[in-house]
Amino acid sequence: MHFFRFFILLFFTFATSIAQDKPTIYIDIPTEQKPWNHIDWNSAPEQFQFAIVTDRTGGHRAGVFPTGIKKLNLLQPEFVMSVGDLIEGYTKDTVQLNAEWKEFMGFIDMLEAPFFYVPGNHDITNAVMEEKWNELFGVSYYHFVYKDVLFLCLNSEDNLRGAGRGTIDDAQYEYIKKTLEENTAVKWTLVFLHQPLWVQEDTKRWKDVEALLASRKHNVFAGHYHRYWKSERNNGKYIALATTGGGSRLRGKAYGEFDHVVWATMTEEGPILANLFLDGIWDENVATEELVDLVRNQPFPVQISPIYLEETHPETMSAVVKATNHSDTKMEVTLTGQAHNQLFYQLEQTVFTVEPNDVATFNLNLSNLDKAALTELSPLKITAAITYQFESQPNVSFSSVLNYQPFPKNTVRKVSKIKLDGDLKEWKNAQWTAAENVEGSPFDFNGDEDCSLKFTTAYDEDNFYVAIDLTDNNFHIDEQGSYWDQDAIIVGIDARPIHVSAFNGGEGRGRDWLAYLRTFKTKNPVYNAERLPTQVTSEVKITENGATIEIALSLDYITQSSDDNWSSLRFGLGYYDYDAEDEGATTHFWFPAWNSTQDIPGSGMLFKK
Repeated sequence: MHFFRFFILLFFTFATSIAQDKPTIYIDIPTEQKPWNHIDWNSAPEQFQFAIVTDRTGGHRAGVFPTGIKKLNLLQPEFVMSVGDLIEGYTKDTVQLNAEWKEFMGFIDMLEAPFFYVPGNHDITNAVMEEKWNELFGVSYYHFVYKDVLFLCLNSEDNLRGAGRGTIDDAQYEYIKKTLEENTAVKWTLVFLHQPLWVQEDTKRWKDVEALLASRKHNVFAGHYHRYWKSERNNGKYIALATTGGGSRLRGKAYGEFDHVVWATMTEEGPILANLFLDGIWDENVATEELVDLVRNQPFPVQISPIYLEETHPETMSAVVKATNHSDTKMEVTLTGQAHNQLFYQLEQTVFTVEPNDVATFNLNLSNLDKAALTELSPLKITAAITYQFESQPNVSFSSVLNYQPFPKNTVRKVSKIKLDGDLKEWKNAQWTAAENVEGSPFDFNGDEDCSLKFTTAYDEDNFYVAIDLTDNNFHIDEQGSYWDQDAIIVGIDARPIHVSAFNGGEGRGRDWLAYLRTFKTKNPVYNAERLPTQVTSEVKITENGATIEIALSLDYITQSSDDNWSSLRFGLGYYDYDAEDEGATTHFWFPAWNSTQDIPGSGMLFKK
């Protein structure tokens, strides 16, 4: 027995001396049949593994990114790449920037592998942040070659234009061109940047970069949109990653919304990618363009049409449920409702099939058990589970909770003229509405004297107006800080036809609908004022216990958005209240935000009176 062990040791020593690059094994099995398939080892000296992390910020969720770092230590990659948005940023306050970078460096200190930094719009938004990046990391774009693979790390923020407006400027393009010319013999090129410039307009030299890449084997990785999708383009694979802790509704792989890291194994045939969910593993086809078109680029297949009633205490109501199948395969639908203590409801169908490219409609009947006022009803919640039954690939299933509520018919009145001065004298006879949906820690909210607000609306021949009466006993104003980390009013206006605006889930902000966020800064109080789809003017008057605010925007914008015949618009209003002694903000909304999971489709609709 000792002789046998010595023989194996001697064999390994000899084999290693003559073939360093080819692992060898000797097993003394006397039978002709062997308990393995083959012994062509899945190993080569040029093969290696690395990982990619994606957006940590843009509404970060505490604890997710450091959990991802701990799991990477279990996997032991040779190194880790990033695609930016590492800190929240969006500030010129160097104290805050130093604190955020210190926090992030603490996460990276836990990582046992090398980490390569790439900037995102949350990391570089202004000259102060750009200077800080260069102080910490020296350069904002660079490259390296590892085992005959070129890693090209780019800066999509080189013109400081912010989210959705990334660029590659002339200087960076020349660097890229020179780098590619000097590395023509590499077997593969991997490009990392933050914003997926291939889906953006006015990106300066990005299309020229793609032209340089077209003739070589390459992959491009980005982040930014917090949703995963893979595209086959320009003779390569272009992949936008989801999140590693950044803001997400986490609706699953059908929406490309999940927390993950990417595990890349570099082979002679290119990288093999495994999406490691922080709760599972999926391959690179976790969300293809076809699935994106089917699931994300279409409204959720089941909708309940909102109803608006003149009667304030109706006994019975009925709404239409519509299930639309946009695919070429059958769609199975299961509806499951939750008990409601005010409404008795009945769905005429709960389990049904919608044929390819077809629509099914039926009624949702409701009884108001206690004849409660419409304004006192809480939302009804119905879970809609969807399964597409494919023949040539696995079925795709996903679900969503449909929040439903019948609404009173709120109107917007016409007036002769409003003088925009922040004084509410002209609004004395108006009908005011309170914004009473409060979210946040109960320890951060001390009642109406802490924060409360009411509003009213009107229009004349030229403008749509909003008047706000705000109570706030402690204004938090930070001239250099982020717009989102201080007291601010936010107004949403979607004037598209009602069948579109009612189901606005927050997509297309700034393009399809107006989102207006106004702080109380003395300079530049409005977030991205120059990028609003129409001019919005406002006046603020500080009072003893808060402020009064008037806002106006052109009626032409509303008319054009509604196809020249506006009869309604969807209106949202909220307030972020930060107090110095509190840990976080409380939010005060009329109805839940349109992009939240609590959104009630059709809420906030105003009808022209």
